[in-house]
Amino acid sequence: MDYETAFNHSFPAVRGIQAGRICYTAMCPLRLVSKLFIFDEDEVPVELRAQRSLNKQRIPEIAQYLSRNPLNYTLSALTASISSQVEFRPSSDSGPNQNVGTLSIPMDAKILINDGQHRRAAIELAVKQEPNLGQDHISVLFFVDEGLERSQQMFADLNKHAIRPSDAISTLYDHREIISQVARHLVQTVPLFQQMTDLEHTSISNRSTKLFTISSIKNATKAFLQKGKKDSISEAEILTVTTYWEFVCSSMNDWQNARLRKIAPADLREKFIHAHGVALQAIGQIGPALMQSYPDAWKEKLALLNSIDWSRDAEQWHRRVLISGRISKSNSSVILTGNLIKNHLEIPLSAREKAEEEKI
Repeated sequence: MDYETAFNHSFPAVRGIQAGRICYTAMCPLRLVSKLFIFDEDEVPVELRAQRSLNKQRIPEIAQYLSRNPLNYTLSALTASISSQVEFRPSSDSGPNQNVGTLSIPMDAKILINDGQHRRAAIELAVKQEPNLGQDHISVLFFVDEGLERSQQMFADLNKHAIRPSDAISTLYDHREIISQVARHLVQTVPLFQQMTDLEHTSISNRSTKLFTISSIKNATKAFLQKGKKDSISEAEILTVTTYWEFVCSSMNDWQNARLRKIAPADLREKFIHAHGVALQAIGQIGPALMQSYPDAWKEKLALLNSIDWSRDAEQWHRRVLISGRISKSNSSVILTGNLIKNHLEIPLSAREKAEEEKI
């Protein structure tokens, strides 16, 4: 447990070495994060700062994540530089415990965040919203400051190699976001999705034997349900969307042939629009209007999907989803692809859809 002496902040810590420099890892109570760690605010010119400006839109989102999940959140470590020398008192002069001990930091030292400034600001806000969070801890990697140039290089190094996980992996692993749960349910339940879905990649390579990505199924299902990121989804809605995709899949002969290995998915992607995520999302997007227009016959109407000319050579796709010969994934292309499907299935267009149609 941390404590303050008359002149120092002291933390139980572990001493180590990175790139020949001594560093220390300690656990810091969340309630002290905003008091201990400094962030170079916006009034300091960028060339004199050690990190980027805060994106203040991110802070409430992270804080809400913490305050809404006080028993089920995860925070990665902060990295910080201390502006003055520190004292480390090891538990033992030799053996394994010589690198375990107490780190004492002068109270007048500046502790500058090198990585984690958004987490720091969000922790401050979250503790105000949920004071009990203040008793929790976050790990901190401390370095002794070697000047602005070194701090700036640390920030560049820490962020240069940080790669955001793909939407596919996030969908597969996210057990908190409801739409990701629904996407996983569909992949496990709809036979065609179960066999023909890539669970790892956001885009499918030419050699892949898969036809869909889990992220494209998520986006198409989100379009069908017309739900926001934080909206709840009922069991009845999950049943409806599952039934919808089952009938869509059974209506698409080319998809079924790919499942039965009568045609290669790579050939479908090369020659047909329906083998791309933009078409899947468009089919999802028209679902509610289809059910509203034909409440008792929407399943029969879906059979007409197979009679659409999905060939990339068909003139109807140019400027709609084919832009300069390439498949467009834009929201406008999703709407325009949906418009063509709606016209074929004799479903009225909305005002927004008519406005997109007029553009081409």
